[in-house]
Amino acid sequence: MILTVTLNTALDLTYRVDRLVPHSSHRVATVTERPGGKGLNVARVLAALGHDVTVTGFVGGATGEALRAGLTGVCDALFPVAGATRRTVAVVDAASGDTTQLNEPGPLIAPSEWSAFLSSYEELLTSASAVALCGSLPPGVPVGSYAHLIRGARGAGVPVLLDTSGEPLRRGIAARPDIVKPNADELAELTGSWDPLPATRAARRRGAHAVVASLGPSGLLAATPEGMWQAKPPARVSGNPTGAGDSAVAALLSGLVSGEPWPRRLASAVALSAATVLAPAAGEFDATAYESFVAGVQVVERADAA
Repeated sequence: MILTVTLNTALDLTYRVDRLVPHSSHRVATVTERPGGKGLNVARVLAALGHDVTVTGFVGGATGEALRAGLTGVCDALFPVAGATRRTVAVVDAASGDTTQLNEPGPLIAPSEWSAFLSSYEELLTSASAVALCGSLPPGVPVGSYAHLIRGARGAGVPVLLDTSGEPLRRGIAARPDIVKPNADELAELTGSWDPLPATRAARRRGAHAVVASLGPSGLLAATPEGMWQAKPPARVSGNPTGAGDSAVAALLSGLVSGEPWPRRLASAVALSAATVLAPAAGEFDATAYESFVAGVQVVERADAA
């Protein structure tokens, strides 16, 4: 079983409009509502790939009830809290293909709720083959919480992937996760360098076993104990990029538990990320495009020492 942790779950709303014009009214062409938050997106993709997945994190209020009602294909181990689950709104401009994202804050988590969640998490680790820690922290959760959860996974002998940003990433990477997956902005904030090659190596020196940096349309750059690779998509795709990084995380986890070599993991991650851009909402991907893209991904080993 793969465990995904989404401390700041959300109910994702996707609005599609013909053209997004500031300071004006819009008629929404379609509305999509589904459970969201990075870890839930990862879980949905993993389930579509055929994995047994359990999701945990915080949910509360009427929005939390709607989120749980929308869960399919995964085991629900979400932890109820008094506060209300947040919503996120993605507005997709059909004319340009661009997406505008609006994210509400999460519920305030009480110390007693955090403590009870930790006990639940430790129990879930006993049957996990891997764990993904994904997304932002809701108010009230300690900034070093991911570091705590990483140490718990390592103590249980469960490989762990971390996908977050800012201070939670900085503290979490020092706890030595197996994989971290920052995007270009998060990598620069962590290391102070906008050059992906030295920045990725510097991030790995901070404690991660492997660093897989998302470079947007340029694909992925990975620094691992086995070497350093860059994987590039076969073509640029346009659509809704929301959740593309989460699909890359799902592919990396799938490759991790399956024991695939790094070049194959990276090719799958890039292809799945691109196929997600073509899907209508986060946590989905175009299966036909995915199969087509995998064969066209270019994975090049870098001479730079990892």
